[in-house]
Amino acid sequence: MTIQTIGTAVLDRLHRLGVRHMFGIPGDYVLGLYKLMESSPIQHVATTREDCAGFAADAYARINGIGALCVTYCVGGLNTVNAIACAYAERSPVVLLTGSPGLSERARNPYLHHMVREFSTQREVFEKMTVAAVSLEDPVTAEREMDRAFAALLRYRRPIYLEIPRDMVHVPLAQTSHKHQTQGEPTDRAALSEALNEVRTMLESAKCPVILAGAEVGRFGLHDELTSLVERLNVPIASTLLGKSIIREDHPLYVGVYSGLVARDEVKEFVNQTDCLLILGSILSDVEDLDAHSALFSDGHTIHATADRVAIKHHRYDSILFEDFVKGLAAASLPSFPTPQLPAPYKPEEPMPPAQASVSLQGVFRHLDTVLHEKTLVIADVGESLFASVDLHVHRRFEFLSPAYYTSMGFAVPAAIGAGFADPSLRPIVLVGDGAFQMTGSELSTAVRYKQAPVVIVLNNHGYSTEREILEGPFNDIHEWRYERICELIGGGQGSRVATHGEFVQTLGKALADPSQPHVINVLLDPADRSPAMMRLARRLAKRLSTDRP
Repeated sequence: MTIQTIGTAVLDRLHRLGVRHMFGIPGDYVLGLYKLMESSPIQHVATTREDCAGFAADAYARINGIGALCVTYCVGGLNTVNAIACAYAERSPVVLLTGSPGLSERARNPYLHHMVREFSTQREVFEKMTVAAVSLEDPVTAEREMDRAFAALLRYRRPIYLEIPRDMVHVPLAQTSHKHQTQGEPTDRAALSEALNEVRTMLESAKCPVILAGAEVGRFGLHDELTSLVERLNVPIASTLLGKSIIREDHPLYVGVYSGLVARDEVKEFVNQTDCLLILGSILSDVEDLDAHSALFSDGHTIHATADRVAIKHHRYDSILFEDFVKGLAAASLPSFPTPQLPAPYKPEEPMPPAQASVSLQGVFRHLDTVLHEKTLVIADVGESLFASVDLHVHRRFEFLSPAYYTSMGFAVPAAIGAGFADPSLRPIVLVGDGAFQMTGSELSTAVRYKQAPVVIVLNNHGYSTEREILEGPFNDIHEWRYERICELIGGGQGSRVATHGEFVQTLGKALADPSQPHVINVLLDPADRSPAMMRLARRLAKRLSTDRP
């Protein structure tokens, strides 16, 4: 029997949990781990930047259920802070694996390269944005520390941090009687029964209940249970912006995206008029515009369940796991409701632009809505890329990815790499603004290297359009690039530049018909062009932020 080392044990745990690809860049403090990875079933995917490795692992986790990256100490790890913060904020189960100076060399030399302040500084930074941050320094306790970290990852579906000093990678684990335990405290079954009875009582007295579903339903793989619950209750369902496509958007009970700042008025009013709101896996931020002062909360008409806790009216059930609560709802004997009158689906009033018309956001997204199918995956960056996507109709559950809550620019292109490895059967369509593309667009080099073929649509409106709507100024301008020519730089792919609606339709058609290489479409938009969702956002933000103006 082969005795596992600390390094092989970590890789084995990751593989058993479903990790098949590890994103990252090598460095001297993790070279031992990288060498072990060569003989493991996990494939290393080399990215061009560490933060891009983080975004790729995040997207991989959202589709695969868990993602991982491996980077070197401090100069690599601290480069991933923003990406790991995004994964933490948006409940994405990412494992950050990193190295550190060897324990023996620390004693000889208190100042080693890449070090910041103390040897523990990097771990202490990530303690603030992970649910577990451990340094595996002792072969006797290493397995218990791994158990604790992976149990937290599975319990909360948020990132964890694993650090292995470089002289501990090949140290054998101590032979102990310890048994693997990656599950935390189980659900209190009596509390679950009480909670389900309380939900049943609320529903029995309700007239027009609504379900609001968010991203955590997807993080826990509860899509089928959600659909079953919706259909058994026969109640309408809306999604948060972060949870867009958590249920098929052509489902007859789906009413649209509920986000107080960008939702259509009809959807917002419909949800706000419910007398019983069942919120499942939703992060209620200022984007949703539903907070603790809402009448739904103050009047005790809300059931709110997340990985952090289950709350019904004014009661909290801290001993119930989110996954068990949703499964319990799906199996419980609950009332069924008459088929409700739903808000009319979104139908644009304007006709499709003529071929010779200047390309516009309205034309781009109207046409894009006609070409999406079950094998396309929309990945939207922040800004118009996200807001204009609100009214897209995706055809398969969870085929829309975006950092819609943390809203970090630069997510989409590296996310396409991660998504491509997580599910090679899907064709990523990346929607990215010119500003965000300038941050991480060069990661398309990785797509060329690994023969992936995302279609990248650069919405080139010469600056930061969201900020322009809040407060105009020259600080919102960016330098103009010839975005389509990045394909020449990275040695692969097809770049195109379009100025009319007809050119966009023709170019996108050719790109979708060619799965052999990446395509970059530089869409030359009028800087003043705005999507309907952006206009709704601007109108509502203007009221909220009026006191910030000089």
